Amino acid sequence: MDFGQIEAFVQVSAHNSFSRAAEVLQLTQPSITARIQSLEREVGEELFERGGRGVRLTDAGLVFRPYAQRILQTLAEGRDTIDEVRNVDAGHLYVGSALTISTYVLPRILHAFRSRYSGVDVSIRTGRSEQVLAMLQADEVQVGLVRSLSHPEVETVHLYEDEIVLTVNPDHAFTASATTTVEDVASEPIVLFDRGSSYFGLIHGFFRQAGVVPNVAMELDSLEATKRMVEEGLGIALVPLVTIERELETGLLVRIQIVDAPPLTRPISLIYKRHRKRPRTVQAFIDTLADMYALSLPVA
Repeated sequence: MDFGQIEAFVQVSAHNSFSRAAEVLQLTQPSITARIQSLEREVGEELFERGGRGVRLTDAGLVFRPYAQRILQTLAEGRDTIDEVRNVDAGHLYVGSALTISTYVLPRILHAFRSRYSGVDVSIRTGRSEQVLAMLQADEVQVGLVRSLSHPEVETVHLYEDEIVLTVNPDHAFTASATTTVEDVASEPIVLFDRGSSYFGLIHGFFRQAGVVPNVAMELDSLEATKRMVEEGLGIALVPLVTIERELETGLLVRIQIVDAPPLTRPISLIYKRHRKRPRTVQAFIDTLADMYALSLPVA
């Protein structure tokens, strides 16, 4: 039983005519007749009664018709679904994201993506940047948002610079001028976060390069906890600027400029597998990032 047989049956039953069905399907009448006869042999019953005034369904044809119509409807829906996937109105996207990015940057990216492609289901997995790279290599995710990494099988596209800034409580002495020096920063109780992350090493390297030893008051495994400690005046901290935007706006924290040191930054990148055809959902995600960050990213 094939699609052509079902289509011929439905058209003949709709018009009670082999010739009219042939016109609708743009086939010859013998072709329609052959399809119906082949279908009847397969089901083991005559589906039409042929007469001088045309044809009409037999009892077997009557009970078979709703199933045939349902088959055609299902196929039509399947075609529509394929068209939706082709137009990125449906499908699935698997994203891996470094922890800080997933909390403070990814929501804005996904809002922009879903506003364009609301029919795409998005699954998110998080971890440290090296873990996201491993997910990508294992095909557990299709794209990743991480600190810049290099791997021969992975395309790395720079998105933005993650700026690390000094933040203090509004009552801190540094707020009088909103500036300070590396030496003065090192003398204050400093709250460090996430020993296992690249931030931890980056901040220690910052002080080491300046030739000073920081006065570490706390080491926490949570960025949110670090911010709360600073809010309560229990120390100062170097944190990604993107993580304290809300606190800066509300006045809970204050940004202080370190005048005698270069900006402390960490590049953030999009990664995906090299030399592999990208699904339309992946390309749509890449296009969204290109628009958000004014980048010229590769096309599929």
